[in-house]
Amino acid sequence: MSTVTSSTQTAQDILSNLARTDTSADSVAADSRLQFLTLLTTQLKNQDPMNPMENAELTSQLAQLSTVEGIEKLNTLMGQLLDSQSSGESLQAASLVGRGVLVEGKGLQLTEAGAVGGFELDGPADSVVLSIKDSSGLEVASVTVTDVAAGSQNFIWDGTATDGSRAADGKYTVSVTATQGESNVVARTLEFGSVSSVIRGASSTDLQVGSLGIFKVADIKQIL
Repeated sequence: MSTVTSSTQTAQDILSNLARTDTSADSVAADSRLQFLTLLTTQLKNQDPMNPMENAELTSQLAQLSTVEGIEKLNTLMGQLLDSQSSGESLQAASLVGRGVLVEGKGLQLTEAGAVGGFELDGPADSVVLSIKDSSGLEVASVTVTDVAAGSQNFIWDGTATDGSRAADGKYTVSVTATQGESNVVARTLEFGSVSSVIRGASSTDLQVGSLGIFKVADIKQIL
């Protein structure tokens, strides 16, 4: 009975092949597992009865086979999880089409129905003052909100200017100042827009928010 001594590829070599990551990872894993089984079967069939494979060596090779199968199953599971996450994000994004949302921005669009804007606070505030300015940078109105919790908030401006007149419809900008006692609170202005479409890319799902631009789902501060 002869022994196998001329094989150029060992079980460890096959296992090492699985550690490589490339575009044909699934094919490599399947081929390597088949080669591993073929090599192990040949070793068992052709071992010298006077010097059989020791139990420790056999156990080691079987453990390597188990590792090969584990890697293959893990790769499959990870792929399924990523596909599921991507599909869930796309469904969530699709449900936002046609909805009004707040994203970070300084714009405020006044129409005959009024204007919707927002702001975000890093902490609670006793007072929040929103200064509304026209295209020349002149303040035309201000909105004050008191006892505001941390997080994103929305507000409505009916278009009434500081002098009591009705401001002209059009584009305005907003700045925000927030205080808690004598301390300033970090605040950001939010802009209102309507989700017009969903853009699914290779690595993320994005939203087209009207003329405001493209935003990630995580960039949506509030859904109205």
